[in-house]
Amino acid sequence: MTRRAVIRGVGHHLPARVVPNAEFEATLETTDEWIRARTGIERRHFAAEDETTSVLATRAARAALDDAGMTANDLDAILLATSTADLTFPSAATMVQAELGMTRGFAFDVQAVCAGFVFAMAQADALIVSGAAQRVLVIGAETFSRLMDWSDRSTCVLFGDGAGAVVLEAVEGSGTTADRGILAADLNSDGRYRSALYVDGGVSTGTVGHLRMQGREVFRHAVEKLAETAHSALGKAGLSGADVDWIVPHQANLRIIAATAQRMQVPMERVVVTVQDHGNTSAASIPLALSVGKARGQLKPGDLVVTEAIGGGLAWGAVVLRW
Repeated sequence: MTRRAVIRGVGHHLPARVVPNAEFEATLETTDEWIRARTGIERRHFAAEDETTSVLATRAARAALDDAGMTANDLDAILLATSTADLTFPSAATMVQAELGMTRGFAFDVQAVCAGFVFAMAQADALIVSGAAQRVLVIGAETFSRLMDWSDRSTCVLFGDGAGAVVLEAVEGSGTTADRGILAADLNSDGRYRSALYVDGGVSTGTVGHLRMQGREVFRHAVEKLAETAHSALGKAGLSGADVDWIVPHQANLRIIAATAQRMQVPMERVVVTVQDHGNTSAASIPLALSVGKARGQLKPGDLVVTEAIGGGLAWGAVVLRW
């Protein structure tokens, strides 16, 4: 028998404020058509002043726990993937733990920018497979609107705020690819490319800073590395692109999503796409898409799902799981 980390529940939360592309036309030299053509984004959500990352994360967590039919004290751990924690410390995960009323176990943040949720899922899987935890809540939550330079049309139109969460539980499987749960993960990073995507602030500068990106460079790395890491994760599981029912990718740019699917030889009809409604929500984008995909009826029990993401660092990776 093989211990597997199986998804028991999913949930998400989006701020009430919806920002259509047209809203940027008053302050930037851009148009709705320009943004749609280059990114596929039509709208995104921005958090209100009192909606911090931990607030969004807590709301998504409650939705996932409800979906799983569990309470916070059924959990052993909370892993929160974010680059926009409320404070330098303590972790946003411990803030969520307190808000949920969870009085046992442990909680910590994972910081791998847009790849954060994939990294957090791999860590949660390791905790479960090792026996260190039975049930783990994995959250991706971001308020990237607070990192934007509103005069930079190449970045500020791309990002949005939101949160998504999944509840993982240990289940004994047969050890075959037919098992439900996480089957394999592939994680990578290369710090030589940090200037491609970074924030120019932090503890060393005494400022929050703004997001800076070399768009063409990030696009090139994304198309190359996302398909590569997905194939690597599939290979570790003993599977191939032909076995994939759904790709649930990081929702950064529709052109990147389409190019990656083409390289994996998976038709776009089998890709969960939410970028048009949410923009790039960084670590929140994959769990958001998982939750939306389930709500749409796209993801069904037994489906083989590949998630993949790339973010600042550069950091990138993929998780293969059976729904």
